[in-house]
Amino acid sequence: MYPLKFKPILKSTLWGGEKIIPYKQLTEEQKHVGESWELSGVKGNESVIANGKYAGMTLPSLIAQKGEYLVGKKNYGRFGQEFPLLIKFIDARQDLSIQVHPNDELAWKRHHSKGKTEMWFVVSADEGAHLRSGFARQVTPAEYEASVNNDTITDLLADYIVQSGDVFFLPAGRVHSIGAGAFIAEIQQTSDITYRIYDFKRRDVDGNIRDLHTELAKEAIDYTVESDYCTRYVAKKNQEVELVSCPYFTTSLYELTQKFVLDYSALDSFVILICVSGWAIFTDDKGNEFVMHQGETVLLPAITQWLRVSPTDQCKLLTSYVK
Repeated sequence: MYPLKFKPILKSTLWGGEKIIPYKQLTEEQKHVGESWELSGVKGNESVIANGKYAGMTLPSLIAQKGEYLVGKKNYGRFGQEFPLLIKFIDARQDLSIQVHPNDELAWKRHHSKGKTEMWFVVSADEGAHLRSGFARQVTPAEYEASVNNDTITDLLADYIVQSGDVFFLPAGRVHSIGAGAFIAEIQQTSDITYRIYDFKRRDVDGNIRDLHTELAKEAIDYTVESDYCTRYVAKKNQEVELVSCPYFTTSLYELTQKFVLDYSALDSFVILICVSGWAIFTDDKGNEFVMHQGETVLLPAITQWLRVSPTDQCKLLTSYVK
């Protein structure tokens, strides 16, 4: 077992921009790439290993072969061959639809699937870029439905002007939308269930207005109002800053300017590394050495004990695992 890299799955969308390919230093000429699925076990969109002896294998196939050595004993017992997290980069040239995801209970009842709790880390943002998260005031299900029908749903939502480094935690049930100009790293449960609430009357490539799931969303929405939906944290150099800890994932930020050791000897889980800026040389306890550049994602097997990071001038790194 060794640290694994994967081939990105690029998805062109109605609202996609042109930032992902240069950000990831790819040579593809694909246009309007809205999403790069960096690490996925979603059926039909399984990530393919790009490096080493397992190159060409899918992530679920390797889990079937290596089990707890790859994902951890507890995770293998809990999820089997299903990888529990989905990692994406998202580039919004236009506002994405306003949407919500069901929780585990509702998703299982309706779709025999997991729900979707997720988080966003803003990698970069154009001037004035924004996103929406949660209700700005108390809203009843009837008010929600009426606002969709009379095109005022955006007036009910908390709207944030964003900048690089902003973090938003989105538990299942929270209404949300990524706005134009935001470039996001997204960490989420493995689920592709989305209820589209409102889409600004946008038409698809065939000229049809896209389907909405207004009624399905009504029961899925958590109508709780929070005073602030942005995760506030203090950035620190050369130490761990925990951003999110929930039953589905724990995510931390490292802003490294000097050599640093990540100690995973007490952790029974895989670890996902996402390099959001800069680059670094990494060496694990088995002697495996690899380089990570901006826009790359690496999966550390659960048997990894520690990882030495030797950054260049600076390296900003997100890590995520499942407890």
